[in-house]
Amino acid sequence: MATRGSRSEKVKRIFQQFDLNSDGGLNREEMAALVVAVNPRVKFSEEQINAILDEVFRTYGEFIDGDKGLTYEGLLRTYDDGAGDVDRDFDALELELNSDDNNNNNNKGISEAAEASSSIADEGVMEAQKKQRTAAWAVSPNHGIVFDDTWKIVDDLEILIKRLKAKQAKDGKLKGDNVDTFSDAGWSRELGPSSEISDKRIIWEESGHDYTSFVKELTALRTRADGARSREEAFDGHMAIGRVLYEHQLFKEALFSFKRACELQPVDVRPHFRTGNCLYVLGRYREAKEEFLLALEAAEAGGNQWTYLLPQIYVNLGIALEGEGMVLSACEYYREAAILCPTHYRALKLLGSALFGVGEYRAAVKALEEAIYLKPDYADAHCDLASALHAMGEDEKAIEVFQKAIDLKPGHVDALYNLGGLYMDLGRYQRASEMYTRVLTLWPNHWRAQLNMAVSLLGAGESEEAKKTLKQALKMTNRVELHDAIYHLKQLQKKKVKRNGSTNGESPFVTVELSKFKTLGEKTTQRQELRNALQIRAFQRITRLTRCDVELLKKEMSENDVPVSYSGGGVPEKSIRKPNLEEILRKWLNFLKPEIFQGAVKGINERILSVLDESGSGRVDLGMFFAVLAPLCSGSPEKRKRVAFDALLWRPVNEGGSQIKRVDAVGYIKLLRSIYLPSQGISEILEVHGETDSSIVSFNEFQVMFDDSDWGFGILSTLVKLEAGDRNRHGSRVCSVCRYPIIGSRFKEMKSSFNLCSQCYGEGKVPSSSRQLEEYKFKEYGSESDAMKDKCLCFPVHSSEE
Repeated sequence: MATRGSRSEKVKRIFQQFDLNSDGGLNREEMAALVVAVNPRVKFSEEQINAILDEVFRTYGEFIDGDKGLTYEGLLRTYDDGAGDVDRDFDALELELNSDDNNNNNNKGISEAAEASSSIADEGVMEAQKKQRTAAWAVSPNHGIVFDDTWKIVDDLEILIKRLKAKQAKDGKLKGDNVDTFSDAGWSRELGPSSEISDKRIIWEESGHDYTSFVKELTALRTRADGARSREEAFDGHMAIGRVLYEHQLFKEALFSFKRACELQPVDVRPHFRTGNCLYVLGRYREAKEEFLLALEAAEAGGNQWTYLLPQIYVNLGIALEGEGMVLSACEYYREAAILCPTHYRALKLLGSALFGVGEYRAAVKALEEAIYLKPDYADAHCDLASALHAMGEDEKAIEVFQKAIDLKPGHVDALYNLGGLYMDLGRYQRASEMYTRVLTLWPNHWRAQLNMAVSLLGAGESEEAKKTLKQALKMTNRVELHDAIYHLKQLQKKKVKRNGSTNGESPFVTVELSKFKTLGEKTTQRQELRNALQIRAFQRITRLTRCDVELLKKEMSENDVPVSYSGGGVPEKSIRKPNLEEILRKWLNFLKPEIFQGAVKGINERILSVLDESGSGRVDLGMFFAVLAPLCSGSPEKRKRVAFDALLWRPVNEGGSQIKRVDAVGYIKLLRSIYLPSQGISEILEVHGETDSSIVSFNEFQVMFDDSDWGFGILSTLVKLEAGDRNRHGSRVCSVCRYPIIGSRFKEMKSSFNLCSQCYGEGKVPSSSRQLEEYKFKEYGSESDAMKDKCLCFPVHSSEE
């Protein structure tokens, strides 16, 4: 059961998630969103939602702060009173506590560099028995044990650890996880192989009496180290204690020792480097990054003394940044490491993987091929190279490279899983299901593999097996999309039974040309406009921009003092490097998990930054970036347009006034269309170049240009409608084409009375079973209550052609 402390932290995270305007209260709209989100399987009517909100706001009136709504204390009280289950809601929302308690994240590993030359001294400096009983790091002449008394501490510590291990093994408390099957996303083990951390992760039981006794005796050893004759000897003692503890995977205790060593010699690179490694393994990525930055600062200030260690610091700094989801920033440090040490195959592999992660596939292939050239048996590099090749459409070559990765490491889960996905994309469903079967043999609880296996079985025509597999996936994770998928399967089976098998070889839909789709009523969205809006909406979901208040952009402009630079054409710009831009995005989207944030950056890099940085300089016009982003952030349409205008005004070419140049406004809108509207080409932008119109436009004139449906970005109104209807369900109604439950708007064909979801309507699909018509007339319903009102009113409507 969660403690009061952890419960309050969870409630705080839930509160922050839904306090979209950050005013310290949950208004009725925000509270309604919370109720719906934590009950994904319940289909609430408007009346039910209003009744729930009325009860909450009446019962907890003392916690209602005016128009702001229910305060955090009020939400906490509702959970204390049993109105909801904190842990269930927290898990349903897939949130994480931003605390040091989340230390058991992925143990990707970080490079434990041999902080000296790779050779082991075989001089007569150490006694023979010391060489035999001590790890290789301790006999290295440059960073090993210097003082004799330190040897005594190390010997005593080894005895303590051996005793603890024996007791825990006897009691069955000592556990180990085999992580050999997963991709080596982090363990850049210096310039060659290392045995400092084994592939078997040891999990110590820290709550028992044995461990408490061990810590007491360990504290006594630390006191002995502190009582040394000199500061240097004390430092030597704590570093040695830390290294022994780290080697035995007692990371929390090792961290304590390395931090003490940092206090004793703050300008020494080694303790900061070791502290960073411990923090990373413990999942404390932000703190790890700070320690690596301190190590980097110390190394650069130390002259040539630490040159050999710089590539490792760069690599580990990059890995820590990836832990936070900061992949663009990580690329910079991997490049530095590869430049300093061209034979550092792990740096090249990590660079290639990071470039793949942000959608720069060609550059990724180049780096990964170089890593494989240096280390031909590098299974992880083969796996990521195959993924990059698949992303570029070179599927047959990708299959060969995936197979090579599997040959090198037969239990490579990522290679097997990704190869299954490739086979699915190619329609080779039987081969795909074989790959997912192998994944599930290695990792029985891999619910995504279970779900994909169900889809591949369905594609192979084995619907009964697919249904069983899907139910297994549902047992692993109770996600709402799995409920929809099972419902979808049932709908397909019902349809098949009704038609007595006549669908064999027949497509369930036909695609109708654009001119045949007509709309009824002014509120019905036209087909092509909806299709474009749906694609923009999909981009919003990937980037999570609808959860980013447009006011944050305005705040950034008022607080961010960006120096003016000059482009190749001599035009003044407030430009910024991509990694710095990533830091701004991380600040806005700080509620996202690292892997989700990485996906958001990838989407923005592929769709926006690639256009803004057409020359490949790595720098972006920040004002134009804000202006392009503004229409997709949350806030009223008027506010989004105002911030876009202010962003153009913030650029040096317009700064200082209240109006912008018409040529800049036209250029911005054409850029906006080329990025977000697939029917528009980049050639539109080129038309702006060379224009000499020196007139200026006010905000009101800018709005008219922006809202123009033919030459502006009038699609924003449709996009806002899609945002508002994201959670609208239409009872048990399903789309007549795809058979999925209709969410969002429902499009009803008034002659044949079939229903389409937004996606199928936008794609021009109609069911092949319906009577084929010369033209199809559709009416859009945002909710079932709209449909009921329309049915009751029954007044005639006029047709309007697309």
